[in-house]
Amino acid sequence: MTRYTVHGQIAQYARMTPEPGQAIWASKGAIMSYTSDVRWNLRMPGGAGGVAKRLLSGEGVSLLYIETDRPGQSIMLGVKEPGHLMEWDLADGPVMTTRGSFVAAWGDDIGIDVTIAKRAGAMLFGGAGLFLQRISGSGKVLLHGSGDFQDTRLEPGQELFTSTGNLAAFAADVDYNIQAVGSVGKFFFSGEGLFLTKLTGPGRVLLQSLKRTHSKGGS
Repeated sequence: MTRYTVHGQIAQYARMTPEPGQAIWASKGAIMSYTSDVRWNLRMPGGAGGVAKRLLSGEGVSLLYIETDRPGQSIMLGVKEPGHLMEWDLADGPVMTTRGSFVAAWGDDIGIDVTIAKRAGAMLFGGAGLFLQRISGSGKVLLHGSGDFQDTRLEPGQELFTSTGNLAAFAADVDYNIQAVGSVGKFFFSGEGLFLTKLTGPGRVLLQSLKRTHSKGGS
């Protein structure tokens, strides 16, 4: 299995040691450096059928596809803003990532698709949060959170309300919707905007302490 170590404190980065013959998917622009026998190119996850959704999501049509045939090779992957890295084990189920949170994925039968939020509120008012990247398969995913992570486990039926900009990733079984903040006064004076993201368990939710603005885009 591909191994990695995380370095840094303010803006963390990962040193990946690919398993010969096992590919790593990574976000575009993530490469810091690599050794001589690492090779990479651009590929479209999900095939040509997913191009339109990937364009609308802001994630970019293609991702980096990294390989090596020799042991002991390494590649450094970084991110575009300060924050921390966290692992998601796909043995616990697929993960949904918001724009800019996906760094890398590796393992067996890794599937990376852009999906559309199913709930009516999210579809009507979600904006950039309407499109989510879904990573599945058997392996690991490396995620980036702006600032620090808050790792929450929701019980069945338990609800959590968060600013869309503070949502980094969540389990595919978590229900995702958008809800109005309430009064007009809250909208104009709270600084939280008109809508919050409503998450309903069961499942794991990763929040980031610094809001990520949609205009910064992702990988």
